[in-house]
Amino acid sequence: MFRFANVMGCILFYGFAGIFSAKAQSYPVKALRLVVASSPGSGVDIVARLVSPKLAEALSQQVIVDNRAGAGGNLGAAFAARSAPDGYTLFLATPAHAISGSVPGAKSGYDMVRDFVPISLLTTGHYMLVVHPSVPAKSAKELIALAKARPDRLNYASAGNGNATHLAGELFNMMAAVKTVHVPYKGGGHARTELLGGQVDFMFHNITAVLGDVKDGRLRALAVTGLKRALAAPEIPTMNESALRGYEITSWFGVVAPTGTPQAAVTRLHGELTKVMQSGDIREKLAVLGSEAIGGGSADFATHLRAEQEKWGRLIKQAGIRLE
Repeated sequence: MFRFANVMGCILFYGFAGIFSAKAQSYPVKALRLVVASSPGSGVDIVARLVSPKLAEALSQQVIVDNRAGAGGNLGAAFAARSAPDGYTLFLATPAHAISGSVPGAKSGYDMVRDFVPISLLTTGHYMLVVHPSVPAKSAKELIALAKARPDRLNYASAGNGNATHLAGELFNMMAAVKTVHVPYKGGGHARTELLGGQVDFMFHNITAVLGDVKDGRLRALAVTGLKRALAAPEIPTMNESALRGYEITSWFGVVAPTGTPQAAVTRLHGELTKVMQSGDIREKLAVLGSEAIGGGSADFATHLRAEQEKWGRLIKQAGIRLE
């Protein structure tokens, strides 16, 4: 009798284990949503629309890019953080979202470390200092000289208060000892449009979003913000070498999901995204846009997020930035 019960117990145990295993392996069973906290045409949107078809193919499910711009990227991030942690809502995070919790007075509605589980760091790259062609500056040094000659008269666009594009401008002001006026917009796409129209003078924008404008002559590139020149635009000097020694800000994009997302989904997504980012055509397309494909692991991405919060927090404190 004991042997019979033992055998039945094993059958039930392995039967249920098989059911749960099959359930985990069946993910996903419906379309996924990739939330982008910026408008169409922004750097993060471009990357999302490059990666999503490849991820959809790997998962055999549609991946819908859901643009939710506003509040310097916080609107989309807060929406994603409140979404069901079922593996079907993903969020494409940027430095802006690591920054949000570090800005005194900011009311972002989420915490990047508390409310999200990191899945994969997709890319790293540069921001690019670009000016409208009407601005009579052909280099970062000339822009600094112009700003010193015209205090509080030059203005720069950003994707929103506390956004990385805002802090890049504040770091420029602080290190160059100049006064330029910050003009925040509801997302990088809107800011870029206003810069193209000449409503603002300059901007630090993701290279992915503005490199085409530079090549077409609609904007003039003065510098990139990494310590090494961008492979996509090697003729453009870095801020560090051309004007401000020690100036460095890098951009990145990474996929996260709401905290509580099943580990099976996180593991599957990380594996497929790593393969996507290793594919030759994705790497080539990103390189042309000025970004480097990474596809890093969840643990590495978590470490990266914490380091980013610490770095931006120091800059915010030094610059005295508040968002009451």
